Amino acid sequence: MSLLYIVIAFVLIFDFINGFHDSANAIATVVSTKVLSPLAAVSMAAFFNFIAFTVFPLKVATTIGKGVVEPDVINLTVIAAALVAAISWNLFTWWLGLPSSSSHTLVGGLVGAAMASSGSGSVIIGGVLKIVVFIVIAPVLGVIISFIISAIVLYLARNHTPFGIDKHFRRLQLLSAAAFSLGHGGNDAQKSMGIIWVALIVTGMASKDEKIALWIVLSCHSAIALGTLTGGWRIVKTMGQRITKLKPFEGFCAETAGAITLFGATHFGIPVSTTHTITGAIIGVGARKGASAVKWGVTRKIFWAWILTIPVSALVAAVMFHFLNLVLKY
Repeated sequence: MSLLYIVIAFVLIFDFINGFHDSANAIATVVSTKVLSPLAAVSMAAFFNFIAFTVFPLKVATTIGKGVVEPDVINLTVIAAALVAAISWNLFTWWLGLPSSSSHTLVGGLVGAAMASSGSGSVIIGGVLKIVVFIVIAPVLGVIISFIISAIVLYLARNHTPFGIDKHFRRLQLLSAAAFSLGHGGNDAQKSMGIIWVALIVTGMASKDEKIALWIVLSCHSAIALGTLTGGWRIVKTMGQRITKLKPFEGFCAETAGAITLFGATHFGIPVSTTHTITGAIIGVGARKGASAVKWGVTRKIFWAWILTIPVSALVAAVMFHFLNLVLKY
């Protein structure tokens, strides 16, 4: 029972780190365009992170709980090893200022720990492939949708002065940033809910057919909201200025494209990376100005972080599983 409490604590720590690691996704554009101060931006993002459970059904939580690793072969040691790997990778990439995926590091951790415990047969290949495919699909959708939205906005605003456009989109960007924060909370907090749910199932304190308890929902949303309040300024700088310079209307286009992608993925129960989504959207608005407007050297580093996240997390989790197994035997 004590290990269950430790696992739940690890989940909430992961959620908290996810909040400050991924807060940059929701607020980078609105801060870099100086529409909101950093404090106002993180406060708004935290609020919409928290209330997301009132909008989205818990389909993503079910995918994480049942669709990545066979629930019957999972034990608390597997979950603990996966969480340690995910937390370690998140902190490492945060320190480097790289916007990596909290979603994929958790999936990689689960896969690596499960394989170390029960072999490759414990992994639900179809579920993992669906998530891996969206490593490509999510940012590509972000690029395409933001490119289209920014082109439409520019056409509609062709007879307006730059000052007028800036004035209107400073207000509209508040709505787009709120929508993206809502999508972030709806998709990301559910992943942690799925982990706690599985932990309760394997200890006999819940069944597969039960709904996820309200205390799990509220605790995960609270943890991610509190994490968002702490910021994550290293990644804000990368996302908001180092990929491309943003104006308010471009921030609006990127956030709107990201929100549309996240809403769709959450509706279908697909755990996607908010990081990948908003990065693609920012690249999309930058690419509309021409390829030279995007700082491709920075984006190459980000892409490498994306590619390495799942395999590195899986390797760390596998090593951690064997270590925990030895420790817990004594």
